[in-house]
Amino acid sequence: MSWPMIPPAPDTPACGPPVPVDGGWVVTRHADVVAVLTDPRYVVPVAPGGPPGTLAWLRGTVSRFSAPDRHPGRRALGVAALGDLDPEELRHAAARQTEATLDRVEAAGRVEVMGRLARRVPLEVLAARLGLADPAAAVPAVTTVAAAYHPGADPVAMARADRAVAALLAMSPPATAEAAANRIGLLVQAADATAGLIGAAVRHGLAAPAALGTADLLAEMLRLDPPVRATRRVATGALRLGGREIGPDAPLLLRFDAANRDPAAHPDPDRFRAGRPGAVLTFGAGPRGCPGERHALALAAGVIEVLRERCRPAGPPPRYAPHPTLRVPTNLEVMFR
Repeated sequence: MSWPMIPPAPDTPACGPPVPVDGGWVVTRHADVVAVLTDPRYVVPVAPGGPPGTLAWLRGTVSRFSAPDRHPGRRALGVAALGDLDPEELRHAAARQTEATLDRVEAAGRVEVMGRLARRVPLEVLAARLGLADPAAAVPAVTTVAAAYHPGADPVAMARADRAVAALLAMSPPATAEAAANRIGLLVQAADATAGLIGAAVRHGLAAPAALGTADLLAEMLRLDPPVRATRRVATGALRLGGREIGPDAPLLLRFDAANRDPAAHPDPDRFRAGRPGAVLTFGAGPRGCPGERHALALAAGVIEVLRERCRPAGPPPRYAPHPTLRVPTNLEVMFR
């Protein structure tokens, strides 16, 4: 099924060879991004860690920011926690909670999706399945941590995040420090990414034909309007990428939003086309690809399926939170049918 053209976000770079920027490189071509993600000579910037129970401790302990020698064991902890969860049950649980929320507000005639649903339902469902004692209270705590999770957060946001990490640890089931951190990390990594995917699907797909399956809708939203627009790596030596010489210790910004529209990988890249072949890179690739892809898609699908049945678009185009690597609407209203 082919559908309308969806142009890239205004600041999405064009595809081309790696471009030097501020002492590093911006990588935009699909093949080049895959090459970096799957080559162990490019590593993630490692978080230094900090006092136990703080944001710095969390960042220094989760697999996402771990050095290559620590990553496999820490990733295994997250994979084990997710292994007990059935994506289909997550989808049904998210759908039930979405239905209940819409029932409570239907008299108002419209609902703000991001605050009521996209930023709440997936996290609350996932927190409950991961064993947190108070899933509803976990939602604002996870959101607070997510707001300061990436480098560059201001000291006030980091102080709030320290308190939120401590609260999440107090809610978590008994576990080793590394297991608890990586359980919380699953929630933090799901917060903005799942909310942004739901926002993109609502913005672009709520009026889509009923014959279009929700899984196909989400797959093209991941490609055309990805909630995670980029990730970072560092070269460990002098390397060659896309015809460019990459120096040792050079930082690289891998632009998923550009690579997902590379015509060499996705012909007619700005057109929505369900069931496209080829890899979409929004969940990453290689040994550090997101371990919760199926779970995130299931949670988003549960919310979107209900909204497609009961709501229609409303209001102006959404605003987006300023962020160098994420694309998440701050507000998005829909009306009941």
